[in-house]
Amino acid sequence: MSDMGKAIIIPCSEELPEVILDKEKNEFKINGRSLPENSFEFYRPLITWMDEYVTNPNPVTHVHVFLEYLNSSSVKQVFFLLTKLEVLVKNGKEAKIIWYYQPGDELMKTKGMEFKKLLNVPFEMKENQK
Repeated sequence: MSDMGKAIIIPCSEELPEVILDKEKNEFKINGRSLPENSFEFYRPLITWMDEYVTNPNPVTHVHVFLEYLNSSSVKQVFFLLTKLEVLVKNGKEAKIIWYYQPGDELMKTKGMEFKKLLNVPFEMKENQK
């Protein structure tokens, strides 16, 4: 295990979402807008972290996704990141994705519904009442 003990915490910016992957605090969150120049580069360390995490996970893993917008290349990377949770479900661990969207944001609501259909992970849609 390399950096498994280390949490990944990326602050939010105009182009990049806030990301928290923290096993110790059992906090897993993607929040904001995802418009990286190179989404493969941005998401690669997160996917690598998740690959390691699923080999020795917490008993319960809830990933909170509060994305206001994601570009098409980010859609692929976020989806790939979330597919890692299927390993937890297969191995009998509790995992869930909670997908938040703003009232009236049909685009992000639809994207969440698509992910829900494609992922073999318990998935909860929540209208975000900010």
